[in-house]
Amino acid sequence: MSSPFTGIWPAPLTMFDLDGRLDEEAMAAHFDWLVTAGVHGLVVNGTSAEFIALTDAERRRLLEIAITVSAGRVPVLAGTGHYSTAATIEATRHAADTGAAGALVVLPYFQRPARPEVLDHYRAIAAAAGEIPLLVYNIPANAATAAVSVPDLAMLYREGVVRGVKSTGPAIHLVNELRTTLDDGFRVLYGGATAPVEALAGGAHGWVSGLLNVIPAEAVRIWDAMGRGDVEDARAEWARLWPYRRLLVDPPFPDASDLAIYRGLLRIWGRPAGYCRPPLRDLDADQLAELEKLARLTAATVGSSARSRG
Repeated sequence: MSSPFTGIWPAPLTMFDLDGRLDEEAMAAHFDWLVTAGVHGLVVNGTSAEFIALTDAERRRLLEIAITVSAGRVPVLAGTGHYSTAATIEATRHAADTGAAGALVVLPYFQRPARPEVLDHYRAIAAAAGEIPLLVYNIPANAATAAVSVPDLAMLYREGVVRGVKSTGPAIHLVNELRTTLDDGFRVLYGGATAPVEALAGGAHGWVSGLLNVIPAEAVRIWDAMGRGDVEDARAEWARLWPYRRLLVDPPFPDASDLAIYRGLLRIWGRPAGYCRPPLRDLDADQLAELEKLARLTAATVGSSARSRG
């Protein structure tokens, strides 16, 4: 059976209204826009969704909206990770019941479980959650434990515990190491926003990123170019898009989060953008005006394709 975990998978923002409540209409519109742009799947309740600021009920509701809006057009990967194994099992069972294609389980955070405890965490989830595929969300910079290593991922895969990994970190060579070590049934998703061409050239099955909130169709063009073996075209497309990435690498507002910048760009383009949930803050009026100037310069660099935001 072929795996659905292939291609371009945005990690959508959560749309909150000014009072901090879920804006379900804006959320549905954003999901639909991403799907219409040609992406291959959605990753709901990930880092860009501010999942750590969501209640369990809100996380369940976001997944339900995504499943309804996608309407079978693309699969949905549900972020179900909590620090607690029991809470993760409950969220993963809900994801399975709701129709998610898989569960993305982040490394435990805040407390510092040892390696055997982390591995048993994933084993317990797999044993209790049924047939839904589990993918490890390796993001050690935001966790309280080291990333699950390639040998440990291989062991969990061979035990039937996990089916893949979202690898978020600077070590792009891990993509190639995983593809060399494991068969094609283990899915390797690149989770960064700096080197997608290199990751795809190294064998990544797909690209997951918050950056894809603002460049979904353009990222699909990179994927398509790599699929036809046209690395030069993929590199050229990424070079045209680099100014958007640079807004995050070298942000004009050092105190602004990447999520605030994504929201600012969407707002400038007239798209539903929502608001950050405190403690994160949105751009203020002066910052938004400055971002609009930078966005115009970026659009001129990227070309008219970056402005088809229909």
